[in-house]
Amino acid sequence: MATLVMKQPVAGVTPPATREVTVMTVWPTLAAYPAGRLIGRLCSIPIGFGIFTLGKLMALALIPFAIGLYAFSLLPGIQRRYTLTNRRVVVQAGLRAVEERWVDFDRFDSIDVEVLPGQEWYPAGDLVFRSGQVETFRLQGVSRPETFRRTCLGARRGYLGAAASQ
Repeated sequence: MATLVMKQPVAGVTPPATREVTVMTVWPTLAAYPAGRLIGRLCSIPIGFGIFTLGKLMALALIPFAIGLYAFSLLPGIQRRYTLTNRRVVVQAGLRAVEERWVDFDRFDSIDVEVLPGQEWYPAGDLVFRSGQVETFRLQGVSRPETFRRTCLGARRGYLGAAASQ
């Protein structure tokens, strides 16, 4: 009879001291780029009547440019993703997800959402990781940033709680 060996006492939960595992991965939106934020500002222009606004007309006219910017963002040297693990937040680059930079959970105590002009149209924003008043890390153009912010803070609380109990 085969024996089932579980690597984790609770499915999906791994202590940070054991190994690093991915909790969540998000991809930056077009709002991470200055050209994308310009598109967002143009598409937000409210001048007009009812559903016929200048911003909505601009959105239609800018579709080819937005598709080109999106295709550019997928190029191997440009492509980025933001990965939350049970130990840190990592910016990964390229097709092979090479770690470019990261912030450990003990290097920040708060995360602010900063919505730059043009990002609100997507909806997106920058996550600013702070230690006191000092910015230690920034993720640009995160889609629905409040959700990722809460998940990062929850993972950080779990990491620091586990570290304090050892």
